Amino acid sequence: MIGTWRWNVTLGICGVVLTLLFSLGSNGLEVTATRCVYAFIVFFLLAYLFRAAVAIILQPTPPSFVTAIDESTENIKGNSVDLSTPDQSDELNDLLKMPLDGSTKLVKSETSAFQPLTPPKLVSTQNKEPEELAKALRHLTGG
Repeated sequence: MIGTWRWNVTLGICGVVLTLLFSLGSNGLEVTATRCVYAFIVFFLLAYLFRAAVAIILQPTPPSFVTAIDESTENIKGNSVDLSTPDQSDELNDLLKMPLDGSTKLVKSETSAFQPLTPPKLVSTQNKEPEELAKALRHLTGG
């Protein structure tokens, strides 16, 4: 189970305090004390049930691997997850050995030349006619 018996006692005392607060105003001291004892017992036992339920829920389930030798490997696929990272130290060393002067010397056989973007040049409005500029302005403003 999760935790110790102290959790049960703590929850039992919380039950006693709640019962005392709600029962003392409308009942006498003897009835309130009896109800506090009952509340302690009930909350103490409920804490055991709660701890047992949490222990069952949080209990790790063992993986169900197929261990038969004559079974094919397709039946085992998908039963486990490999969380280890692959060793890429060779690639990291190759990246660190590349020169920093901007040359694009590639270590592997992949050769892809860098091609910068060639956006179209902006057209200036100095030699445009005023009617064309007004037409473009109306089109852009929606008027």
